[in-house]
Amino acid sequence: MIRFILNDRTISVPLQDSAKATLDFIRKERKLKGMKLVCKEGECGACTVLVGDFESGRLVYRSMTSCIMPLANAHGKHLLTIEGLDMEGLTKVQRAMIDQSGTQCGFCTPGFVVSMTGALLTGEEVSMKNMVKAIDGNICRCTGYKSILRACESVADDWNDSVPSIEQLVEAGYLPDYFNTIPAKLEKIKNQSLQSNGLKRAEGIKLGGGTDLYVQKPRQMYTSAPDHMFDKPELNHIELNGNVLSFGASVTMGDLYRSAVFNDALPGNEEFFKLLSSSQIRNMATIGGNLVNASPIGDFTIFLLGLNADIELTDGKSTRRLPLREFYLDYKKMNMRDGEHLTNILIEIPDFSSSYFNFEKVSQRKYLDIASVNSAALIQLQNDKIAECHISIGGVGPTPKYLNKTRDFLLGKILDGNTLTKALDVLQSEISPISDPRGSADYKRLLARQLFLAHCLKINSEILDVSSLITPA
Repeated sequence: MIRFILNDRTISVPLQDSAKATLDFIRKERKLKGMKLVCKEGECGACTVLVGDFESGRLVYRSMTSCIMPLANAHGKHLLTIEGLDMEGLTKVQRAMIDQSGTQCGFCTPGFVVSMTGALLTGEEVSMKNMVKAIDGNICRCTGYKSILRACESVADDWNDSVPSIEQLVEAGYLPDYFNTIPAKLEKIKNQSLQSNGLKRAEGIKLGGGTDLYVQKPRQMYTSAPDHMFDKPELNHIELNGNVLSFGASVTMGDLYRSAVFNDALPGNEEFFKLLSSSQIRNMATIGGNLVNASPIGDFTIFLLGLNADIELTDGKSTRRLPLREFYLDYKKMNMRDGEHLTNILIEIPDFSSSYFNFEKVSQRKYLDIASVNSAALIQLQNDKIAECHISIGGVGPTPKYLNKTRDFLLGKILDGNTLTKALDVLQSEISPISDPRGSADYKRLLARQLFLAHCLKINSEILDVSSLITPA
């Protein structure tokens, strides 16, 4: 059985329904119609729910888009919809939206209210910055965001950068009274495992956050019986052993974004994570799912290729390790044997006193968009020469691309304009972009060139003159 708390009630659902979209269950079976079905792709945030779970002993909540959330991923958690907020009248978040004229047609409003409430429940300080971050995946088509931002400011002013407890939020009118009983209720069901009741698992379908599979083939997923990977404890670690950072395949992008271990080992990733979809999707999307999806423009795949990451695969009997750059063979074809699944990602942390890492992305919109071309590079200098480098690029071929020939050319060279001129020719020989809705083949070749130069400028813009190379002759 799948067991979770939906608003104030404990729910049990047969595991046969594990692959249903959570929004469909909420709207069709529980008849809670406040969360809206709009894009069915997790892009607009109208279906946002809060998912509560214990993290380091504290009950915290993460926003997720329920339209593409597998119901099994709710197991052992507290799900909060808009109906679970105004059970005793309007909360102060709802009142702030009304007072600041933050709603017109009202279709997107439940998602905004839930996301804004989520900013109070993350265990982080309630600030205007964090309120705005909380709604980065919510889209309004008619109100205009200024009034919504004023509502956010009103809420933030109430807490003045403090970290409120659930008890304080209940007392202040931001949560209904039943919230005080949730931690104890959740403890009772938290450690109950998914019970199959004899349900046969479908071969080969490993399901994490569902953020791509539920968009690409929803009908197939709803009727499948996948092996749910989202909450497997053995796949949810983030560790630093010596200079090797490792994290499990079920770790989400949001987990890494908030991880002190990850950010201490690889500092300066704030801007990178902003480019990865929205808060709701980051809280759902697993790193393993991103890698085995094998998208030629997967941002995190390109990020990890640029860091020369390794992966571990297992069939349950034996485990093998290989460089991520050897994983992608052709379009959606991977170096994965029958019965294997991805378990672990490993990164050898470079010496940042002599090494430089950079990620670049060009898309039609800066945020909440997939890349036209993206690229990452790690370059180590010794005595002004390139001692080591790893360069990846996406959107220029059928697979996420590791630039082997460009790397081999650069090794041992002095990083100057002459070297870069020749390296650009090698780079162009390695890529094979095609024209598609994200840009023409020629445009992508130009982007590949410019992003490579952007990496080099980030390394040393003071002594490296690339002005003559910025645009092709």
